[in-house]
Amino acid sequence: MRRPRKGTALDDAALATAWQAASLLLGYPDAALLDRRPLLRRAVAALPPPVAGPLGRFLDHLDATPEDELATEYVATFDHRKRGCLYLTYYAYGDTRKRGLALLRFKQVYAAAGLRLDDSELPDHLAVVLEFAATGDPREGRRLLLEHRAGLELLRLALADSRSPWAAVLEAVSATLPPLAGDDRDAVARLAAEGPPEEEVGLAPYGADAAATGPGPVFVTDRLEVRS
Repeated sequence: MRRPRKGTALDDAALATAWQAASLLLGYPDAALLDRRPLLRRAVAALPPPVAGPLGRFLDHLDATPEDELATEYVATFDHRKRGCLYLTYYAYGDTRKRGLALLRFKQVYAAAGLRLDDSELPDHLAVVLEFAATGDPREGRRLLLEHRAGLELLRLALADSRSPWAAVLEAVSATLPPLAGDDRDAVARLAAEGPPEEEVGLAPYGADAAATGPGPVFVTDRLEVRS
């Protein structure tokens, strides 16, 4: 397993910008996202190179690829492959009963911050967690990302292996977090070797209900914006 790039120190404003940009770029590539490209470029340009570089490369891909091809790529990447699952608890719990409890915990964290999640999306979608970290409670959002770091890194490695353009977005997210060490690296290796548990309890691992549109602004709040 390739050693992850060393983490990058960002202040609170830069972290919020990086997480918000990554959240938007992990959403379904519709006309609304494409219209935000100029704003996203201005926001990303102010970030340190380990974060700005990957996000800039992905924005270049958005510029160079027709919208219908982007949509096809997105569905093929995230809706048809288990290793491309954007739902963080799936990596740790699969479709077991423990995953239901983990999803409830996410909702409780959001509620404690005064935010109500739109019912159209599961609370552990990476774009949702990043939006929460950027616009809700940065400390709690960062903690959720770190608690599910192994799954996040496994997703990053899977996207890189498949040469997905979205690997750049995961690279940028990883660069906002501390370098992997010790148990984190072991957890990523274990997940890569074993995969998640397989007990079925009726939870859709790919977020089938949201696959057609992806997560846009999902919190019932007016605070969603790209900070510059």
